[in-house]
Amino acid sequence: MVAASPLAGKHIVVTRPAGQAAHLAEVLQNLGAHPILFPVLTICDLDDAKPLHDIALRLDDFDFAVFVSPNAVDKSLEHVLRHRGWPAHVRAVTVGESSEQALSRHGITNVLTPRGRFDSEALLEVPELQNVAGRRIVIFRGDGGRELLGDVLRERGAEVLHVASYRRGKPANDGMVLLKHWEDRTLDAITVTSSEGLRNLHEMVGKLGQAWLRKTPLFVPHARIGTQAGELGHTLIQQTGSGDDGLVAGLIEYFAHYG
Repeated sequence: MVAASPLAGKHIVVTRPAGQAAHLAEVLQNLGAHPILFPVLTICDLDDAKPLHDIALRLDDFDFAVFVSPNAVDKSLEHVLRHRGWPAHVRAVTVGESSEQALSRHGITNVLTPRGRFDSEALLEVPELQNVAGRRIVIFRGDGGRELLGDVLRERGAEVLHVASYRRGKPANDGMVLLKHWEDRTLDAITVTSSEGLRNLHEMVGKLGQAWLRKTPLFVPHARIGTQAGELGHTLIQQTGSGDDGLVAGLIEYFAHYG
């Protein structure tokens, strides 16, 4: 099976944060590829968790709790469930299957999630979030991030509160490992799962690396990341389905065609 895989022998960069890359790396290895782990984001605890603690104590006040990512799920619930159980009447909402699975691991299974597409735009199309006038919604996310979801829900009459549950940073490691692979012509593809991570990657490899980076096949699971890549000068952008399964399917399809 490995010998027949289009990914056999391919060196593929996995840029997920440390601790979150194991599943994708394992799948790639099983298909005969050589994953190169190069995190471009760090996920850190907050310096001040008081706002998150305060929300945990008054979670009963809300109708919906939105989690924008698996990181938001794990970091928020690690704190919330330490202090209390999940209120049965608060509907958990998230943008994708990975976050839905993360919620399930914490025992929360009544989850509202869009199907087919996995982003804020798709979430805003679900029927349950159309008539939210007077409803109270808390959005758990990293520090900063897109404002679209909260802005639209407010326009629909909801009372929306954003709560940071973690902060993102740029890893300290430099790009030498990638530069060496490019020099040896043993770097075949890069997977990137966030626009911020892509910007960090450009900074981490420096000007020399950026020249190679822009000509390396780049696999992204969302059009927004692809748009960012185009603005940064990438010439080989492959948009895939969501999650690890989507990335792997996109990689297989590409290398089956281009070798």
